[in-house]
Amino acid sequence: MAEELKVSVVVPVYNPGRYIEDCIASLLRQSLPAEEFEAIFVDDGSTDETPDRLDALAAEHPHMRVIHQENSGWPGKPRNVGIDAARGEYVQFVDNDDWLGDEALERLYAFARENDSDVVIGKMAGKGRGVPRELFRRTYPKATLSTAPLVDSLTPHKMFRKAFLDKNNLRFPEGRRRLEDHVFVTAAFFAAETISVLSDYVCYYHVRREDSSNAGFQRLDPHAYFANLNEALDVVEANTEPGRLRDSLYRRWLRVEMVERLRGNKLLAAPADYRRELFDEIADTCERFGPGVAAGLPPSQRVVAALIRARRLDDLVRLAQWESGIRNHVELEDLAWHDGALRMSLTSQLRAGRAPVTFRHADGRDILDPPLSAETAQLVSAAELDATDRLAQSKVDVILRSRDNGAEHYLPVTFAADRPAAGAGDSTFALELRAEATLDADTAAGGAPLERGIWDVVVRIGSCGWRKDARLGSVRTARAGAHRVSAVAGAPPRVITPYWTDKGNLSVDVAQRTTSVGNDLLIPGASTLGLAVDFADSAASAGSAGTDRAGAPELLLAMPLRTVVANDIDVAAVQLLHEGSGVAVQVPGRLTPYVHDGMGCSRLSAQFSRDALSAGRWSVRVRLVAAEQGTFVPLPVTVTVPAGAGLPALNEFSRRSGANGQAPFRDSEDGAGSAQGLRPELLAWLRTGGRLGRRAARQLGRRAGRVVAARIRRVRPGGR
Repeated sequence: MAEELKVSVVVPVYNPGRYIEDCIASLLRQSLPAEEFEAIFVDDGSTDETPDRLDALAAEHPHMRVIHQENSGWPGKPRNVGIDAARGEYVQFVDNDDWLGDEALERLYAFARENDSDVVIGKMAGKGRGVPRELFRRTYPKATLSTAPLVDSLTPHKMFRKAFLDKNNLRFPEGRRRLEDHVFVTAAFFAAETISVLSDYVCYYHVRREDSSNAGFQRLDPHAYFANLNEALDVVEANTEPGRLRDSLYRRWLRVEMVERLRGNKLLAAPADYRRELFDEIADTCERFGPGVAAGLPPSQRVVAALIRARRLDDLVRLAQWESGIRNHVELEDLAWHDGALRMSLTSQLRAGRAPVTFRHADGRDILDPPLSAETAQLVSAAELDATDRLAQSKVDVILRSRDNGAEHYLPVTFAADRPAAGAGDSTFALELRAEATLDADTAAGGAPLERGIWDVVVRIGSCGWRKDARLGSVRTARAGAHRVSAVAGAPPRVITPYWTDKGNLSVDVAQRTTSVGNDLLIPGASTLGLAVDFADSAASAGSAGTDRAGAPELLLAMPLRTVVANDIDVAAVQLLHEGSGVAVQVPGRLTPYVHDGMGCSRLSAQFSRDALSAGRWSVRVRLVAAEQGTFVPLPVTVTVPAGAGLPALNEFSRRSGANGQAPFRDSEDGAGSAQGLRPELLAWLRTGGRLGRRAARQLGRRAGRVVAARIRRVRPGGR
């Protein structure tokens, strides 16, 4: 192994059990050659099977190293031991229950060298854990605390130049404590000459264990926690002068570690005695902040900060009860394919229960109107409730989230704000955002093609200090339902299928990860089977229409499909499968644009020799793209070939009651498909928002009734 490597990956380890396997596998998959990096697992006195597992790993792979030590109580010391042992030019920190993208080390190192970076932050994805989002909207070759939201990313999962760490004596605080990473990373941000942010590839996957035993999910001791937090604030104070920069950095801790802990369900879920202890520590810590820190918060958070300053915990609890009901109400109005991209039109609105969150227009300003008592309202100034500027900054994002690994990609969105009247007076209004998002599967992953898989569509509204996510599709118009079709698009062509999950949400299947493309693919009643002129020869050169050179009849099967194509596609295929013998006959097919009832679709045509089909019934399967990009799906069509010389007959059947017994695909949203399709009557019931009532629902039948009952229990207030 070379004396100096490109990268040393430092992994602090303590009793991870099976959760370390994903981390190990990702290191073994790295595109950076094994001789150019090392992984240093620092075992902090594990008592499970991990030490033996790591020793065996190191024995098999020379670039994997293991250091065993007595338990120190927290990741700080293991990370420091790893830094001291590192032989790489750069050091990348990874927790033992997280993992890296396959190209992470190669990309991060190249980006670091390109920009001569002291610190490189790679895009993160959260699996059950929150990760920074605004920071990764774009790539920053050179970023500072003034020009980028770096302070939103204080976890250690970054790449640091080893010489930079040594020169500045940067090490983690040790011992059993919290926020050692905040102290370390904040100091590194101030010391670094160049900080870079790589946002066009998901480098780091931050994972919540199924048992929620990650260190960060353990209940904190308020007194010790905020003592550690003050150490991070001390680093900021030592490196800044009073003023805008210091206030903006302090604001991160006020917002994330204090205000957000005393809002909504987070506050309500805390036991009363713990709630009081937490509140007192937060209120004490807030005393070190000047008025400019809270003044830069959005209004919903300024209200909480004002009540913290006034030490009014009971009022905070009442406010939290109202805020706990705030959600993003999203309606999908339409979706349609245009030039190979899926356009989705939608509306988004913040609602508290059934009612929209409201504002008052007074004296030329827009004022947030939370349900405060008269006494509480005296504690909150008009300036703290002023939402004028923040309302103008309200926005909606439409995000694709990978079902496989949690990776997120922002879609291009245009939107406009409406202010519908709310309440009796003309001055009270709500905010509604009308948006259109565009999904181009060839560019949606930061300019690159989307990976094959299931992508859930999430709408995020950000307004006045609230940021709420909601799945798109469960509330939708009939028009949106009618226009939901797949498309064959991209280069090379792939099947892109928007579909409804079993909860009614919109997901997108890229490159046939599921069987969803088979749902209602065939346009019923319009398929044809008859004699055809050979594709290669004209009728004159063939001698007579409908025969090949040997005189055998040629058959043309033409099927209109509910899938959109922009141009002819010649890599499709049609397969006939004999239901008795299992013999398969496969021929090339051609997809061509087609209009049915005013809506863009396609027609799949394929030519068969009559002599190739023996007597009996043949089921039909189709592949819409090349074999490398897709698979065959069955259609509710059969071809019956007579024993004599007669022409075959084409038969269609309902997929619900068809010969193959298959029901439409329904996604259970846990990655598994289900064959339990909903009856048309049930779909009609769902479109009414449940207004048929329980008695009518029972009339839909035993199976449908069970689903209806579940839907009734899940109906949201104000749902449609």
